[in-house]
Amino acid sequence: MKATIEVRELHKRYGHTVAVDGLSFTVHPGQVTGFVGPNGAGKSTTLRVILGLDRPDSGSALVGGRPYHQLRSPLREVGAMLDAAALHPARGARNHLLWLAHAGGLPVGRVDEVLDQVGLAGVARRPAGGFSLGMRQRLGIAAALIGDPPVLLFDEPVNGLDPEGVHWIRGLLRSLAGEGRAVLVSSHLMSELEDSADHLVVIGRGRLLADRSVADLLAAASEDRVVLRTTRRRDAMTVLANAGATAAATDSDTVTVAGLPADRVVELLTAGGVSFFGISGHQASLEEAYMELTRGAVEFGESR
Repeated sequence: MKATIEVRELHKRYGHTVAVDGLSFTVHPGQVTGFVGPNGAGKSTTLRVILGLDRPDSGSALVGGRPYHQLRSPLREVGAMLDAAALHPARGARNHLLWLAHAGGLPVGRVDEVLDQVGLAGVARRPAGGFSLGMRQRLGIAAALIGDPPVLLFDEPVNGLDPEGVHWIRGLLRSLAGEGRAVLVSSHLMSELEDSADHLVVIGRGRLLADRSVADLLAAASEDRVVLRTTRRRDAMTVLANAGATAAATDSDTVTVAGLPADRVVELLTAGGVSFFGISGHQASLEEAYMELTRGAVEFGESR
C-alpha cells in the first residue's frame, strides 16, 4: 500500500449548505501536512469523507489509492483520531485498546507497545472516564497507532496537552513522518504547525486556498516587508504611504512596511528628513501567512 491520501474534486453538501466545493489535494509520505482553515471551512467534513464516515456527492477521497470502504484491514492501513472523547468512560485504557486490537485482528502485544509509546502504561487499567483531556488525547493517539499504519490523521492532537505533552507530540509527528508515513494534522494552532509541519493545505468555504510548503508560505508572507524602528513613527508612515507602501504601526517606535524594499524605504526617509534607528527584513509567522490567505474566507468574524 502506498502511503498517501488523495482528495480529488471532492464535493459534499448538507441540504442547502455546501461543505466542500471541488477540493483537491494530496498528502504525501514522509512529511507532516497541516490541514487548516476557518470555522466552517469544510475540514471536518473532508476528514469524515476520507475515513468513510460520510459519502461524497461527487469526487473521491482515497487512502493508499482506494476508498476507505475497500481497505482490507483498515486499522493496519490508516489510523485516525477525530474525537478523543469517543470512548466508554467505564472501560480502562488497556481494555479500550484490546477491544480495538481484537476487532482489527491485531496482536495483543501491540496494545502494551502503544500504551508505552504515548506514556499511558502506568495508568493502563484506570477507567478512561477519569482521564484528563490530555490523557484522553494520548489514548486517542494510541488507538490511531495501534495498527502501525502508513497513513495517519489527527484532528487537534495538542488539545488539552500540557507543555511537556505539546513537546512530545511535535516529536512524535516528526518521527512518524520520518519513518515514511503520510501524516495529516488538522489544527487551529499555527504556532504548533510552524514547528512540526512540512506542508500546509489551507481551505476556506470548502475550497482550496493554498497547497504549499511551510517554507514557501513563510517566504511569500515575508517578501517585500521590512520592520522600521523610528521615534518619528507618524512622519515615517506618512512618507511611506505617499510612496504607495502599506505602513502599519506595530509598537510605539516600530512600523511594518509592505510593498517597498528596504533600500527604497531608506531612500524615502532620508529624502524626507525622517530619522530612524533600525531597519530589517520582516520574518512572517505562519499565523500571519494564514491570516492573509484566509482573510476573505472567514464565516464568523469580527464585525467592523
